[in-house]
Parts: sequence; C-alpha cells; structure tokens
Amino acid sequence: MSEVDLVIRGGTVVDGSGGAPVKADVAIDKGLIVAVGKVDAKGREEVDATGLLVTPGWVDIHTHYDGQVTWDERMTPSSIHGATTVVMGNCGVGFAPVRKTDHDRLIRLMEGVEDIPGAALHEGLSWQWESFGDYLDAVEAKRRDIDVAIQVPHGAVRVYVMGERGAKREPATDAEVAEMRDIVRDAIRAGAIGFSTSRTVAHRTSDGDLTPTIGAADKEMMAIAEGLREAGAGVLQWVSDFRDVDHEFSLVEKLVEISGRPLSFSLVQADVMPDQWRDLLARLDDAAGRGLPIKAQVQGRPVGLMLGLQGSVHPFLTRPSYRAIADRPLEERVAIMRDPAFREKLLAEDLEPGHPFLNSLAGAYHKMFDLGDPPNYEPTPEESIGARAKRDGVNPDEIVYDILTANGGRNFLFFPLHNYSDFSLENALTMIRNPNTLFGLSDGGAHVGVICDVSVPTYMLTHWCRDRTRGERLDLPFVVKSQTRDTAEAVGLLDRGLIAPGMKADLNVIDFDNLTLYSPHIVNDLPAGGKRLIQKTDGYTASIVSGTVSFRNGEPTGALNGRLVRGAQGRPEGARIPAAAD
Repeated sequence: MSEVDLVIRGGTVVDGSGGAPVKADVAIDKGLIVAVGKVDAKGREEVDATGLLVTPGWVDIHTHYDGQVTWDERMTPSSIHGATTVVMGNCGVGFAPVRKTDHDRLIRLMEGVEDIPGAALHEGLSWQWESFGDYLDAVEAKRRDIDVAIQVPHGAVRVYVMGERGAKREPATDAEVAEMRDIVRDAIRAGAIGFSTSRTVAHRTSDGDLTPTIGAADKEMMAIAEGLREAGAGVLQWVSDFRDVDHEFSLVEKLVEISGRPLSFSLVQADVMPDQWRDLLARLDDAAGRGLPIKAQVQGRPVGLMLGLQGSVHPFLTRPSYRAIADRPLEERVAIMRDPAFREKLLAEDLEPGHPFLNSLAGAYHKMFDLGDPPNYEPTPEESIGARAKRDGVNPDEIVYDILTANGGRNFLFFPLHNYSDFSLENALTMIRNPNTLFGLSDGGAHVGVICDVSVPTYMLTHWCRDRTRGERLDLPFVVKSQTRDTAEAVGLLDRGLIAPGMKADLNVIDFDNLTLYSPHIVNDLPAGGKRLIQKTDGYTASIVSGTVSFRNGEPTGALNGRLVRGAQGRPEGARIPAAAD
C-alpha cells in the first residue's frame, strides 16, 4: 500500500468504540478505512490533524428532511454539525406513499407537526412518486452531501389507504388494515430503514386537527408489526404521550414481540408530568431485562423554543400593536418598536384572547431566559427574566422588549419547553447514562422557526465534555460512541460509526479546544423564500463522507458523495472491529 486516496495524519482518534483516545493516522481508500495507526502510505490528499480529534461522523437518527431531501443537495443544518448520516421519516409524517388527491393533506400534516412552511413544501416538492418505492427512487436520483435513510410514515400510509377517513382517525376495516401491513412490508423490502408513528396530541395539522395516527387501534398497529416481521427487517419509531401508560407500554412490547424488530420511543421530561420519565425509564429497563430490544431516544439539553422577532414565536405576538406591524420587514419593525411612544403603548396592552399557548408562554417569565451568544442552554433560575425583573423592580415585559429589539432584532429568548422542570440538566444526565437510551430528537429540518436542536451533537462535545460547570461532565469517548456507533447500530447500519479497517470512511476532524457554537439566526433559503433557523459552528476542520472531504472549516468543498441508504447495512466483510466495541 504505497498510495491511498486520503490520509488523516497525527490526530487523536476517538474511534467510536468507547475506548480511550489514541494518537494515530487514518488511511482511506475507495471510500473505506484501510488502516489505523502509523501509516507510511502517501495520500493523494492529506489532512493534518495534529492537535485535533478524529471521530466517526455523527449518525443522527431523528430528523425530518423528507421534503428538503427532494430539492436540496445539502442536508443543512445537520451536515455543518458533523452529521454524515441522517434518518428521516420520523413521527409518522412524510410524503409517501401518496395519491395525487392527498398532496395538500400531507403538506398540511407536515406543516403542522413539524413547523415547515407550507409554501416552501408546495413549491419545493415535485411529487414525482406515488408508492414509497417511487419516493426512494426519486431521492436516490439526486446527489447530496451526506447519506440519508428513510422510514415509512404511518400518517402517509393511513391516508393513502383510507383517504379522508384515515385523516379523520376513523377505524380501519380489516381489509384496510391488511393493505397497510402490505404497504409497510413492501416499503421495508424496497429500502425503508423502518416505520414510524405518532400518538401524541401535540402533533396536529396546520388546520389544528390531530395527526391521523393518534388512537389507531391495536389491531392496526399489530398488523403493521406483522408487515415488518414478514419483511424480516426494519425498526419501529414511536412518539406518544403515554397517557394510558399501562396500555401504551404494553402495546409497545407487543409490537416488538410480533415484529421481532427493535423499537425506540421519544423520552423527555415534560412540566405537566415531571416524573413520568422515571416511570417510563423503569418500564424500559424491565423490558430490556426481559430481552426486548426497546430503547428510548433522549436529548442532552432542554428541548427549547427560540423566541424572537425574526422567528415564529415571541411574547408580544398577540399584542394588538405588534400584530399591526407583524408583516413588515424586520428592520422596519425594529425601527417602529424603538419609538418610545410605541413601546409604552404596546407594553400597556392586554394579550388578544384566542391564543392559549402563545398567551401562556408570554407570561411564563420564570422559564424565559436571554439566550446570549454564545448561547447558554443550562441557565440558573436566577438568570430568568422573572428573577431579573424582581431584582430590578421592573415589569418583566420591559426586559423582554429591550432584549428583542437590541442587535437589530436578531436576539433570541430561550424557553426550555422540556427537560428543564428542575432548572438543571441532571435529569437529562440520568437519561443519557441509562444503558437503554439513545441520543436522538435533534429534529433536523423541522420546527424551522422556533426550535434549533440540530446542533445537539456539537453541544454534547462543547458543553458536556468540555465546558459544563453546574455538575458532572461526560467522557469524550462515551459521547462519541453514543452519537456514532450506538445510533448507527440501533437502526441497523453496521457499516459505519467506528473508525476501524473495513468500515465506511465517514469521519470528522475536530478542533476540540476551539469548537464553538453560535446563537441561531434566520436565513430565507427555503423554496418560496421560506425562513428557517440555522446555527453555525466553528471547529469542524473537516467532515468526510465515503472517503471524500465534504466540508473544510465549516464550508462545503463541492463534493456530493452522500447517497440514499436502502435498509440495514451489514458489517463489511473483513472489518477489524476494536476490542472495546465487542
């Protein structure tokens, strides 16, 4: 081996096995890792990783790029945060299978559940498919920067089979149940990585209707599980409020037993049920102890809303004076709001009725914080707007007003919706450390005007491994393993997530000491000029997809080496797996 395609020289390799970091070179040829250690071969291209970390690329198993993947070559913001594989089609929403008569229905469903602008979806989606297999073909035909894998969504399947009756959550007939089973089976055989569904009342269409899959009968769910069993592949992804926890968790267990396939469900701490996560974690541990392959997807920071004038939501949205200027450009709105007379008038107004969520949010000053730049995702109670107002003897609205109108109106307030009932991340730490949980819930591509959690993989390194002061930190090898090997293997992608000879050459080269996460900002780059939140970072020296450098110092190189991953991928023949990974 005198010459190879790429050599990463002299880095500190954190290989994804959970083992200790080692100084080593990494040689890559024909899209695969061919050597780890002292590499004498010359690289046709070389990356100097002296003083830098070398890790596997992140495998993000919870995203919503189902529309974006059809019109965009770049899976941003995930790809600028070191993700080299993303799994979409989560939460039971997506765009296939679909009949022509239901295009608008699926757009309204995605717009409502995942806060993706309907105008962008109407303009961006080509709808050159009907079956799920057709959709995979359309995705496969487009070049992109990173790999994508796709789950078949229950909502689309139900509407395809039942039409308006399915959208209205009516019971399926036996024939319809059998058709859903067959569609899911065939989708898995065509290359779907799994099947997803939602049973939470938080998921609604843009018209306010509940998502079609809430309350789907047990027989419907069990028939779909039989479809996965017949396919002999795929995973299940589950979102639920677990309001009837005994029945719901029992159903989860039945689906795993029937299908013989792994299942993961979303787990967060919700303020309305602050201790439910403990019960679910105990049930999860019991099920895992009985050999059932069930995991919970958790997140290492609060699921937080970004409240700001440039986003979708902020505390003044239902004040009459603000509503009168809401459609004006940001610069013009800020200029108006800086007029003392306008400020005084707006702050004296009552909230308009008929907006229960927005109005409850507007008064929750005890959980409202100045996000700052760099952003602070673990603020203390004393830093809340409410606490600041009490200390200063002012109306909290005055502090909110001044924050939002500063910096050209580009500042954000942070409202931790989940995982922060106790004003610390200690409960998240308990979830993270549980052996039956997975890193997930980034929602990349979704909630584009109010949530920007796609940066969590970067945050896990900056906050948990380096900067945290309010409690324990996490070991770097644990965090790297958790968002590479563990997530890859959870969805059956055994060919990636480890730096070892024979494995797929998806890697990150990271300046760990200088890795920086900036505050989110809005860009208008979706179809039809739609806006979305982007969060930039510095410190990713290089991101490599299938052996090709796709990003250098956060900027795309022009390489589009990503592909559609059809279904589970076996361990490459001859791959030499590190002992710590066994």
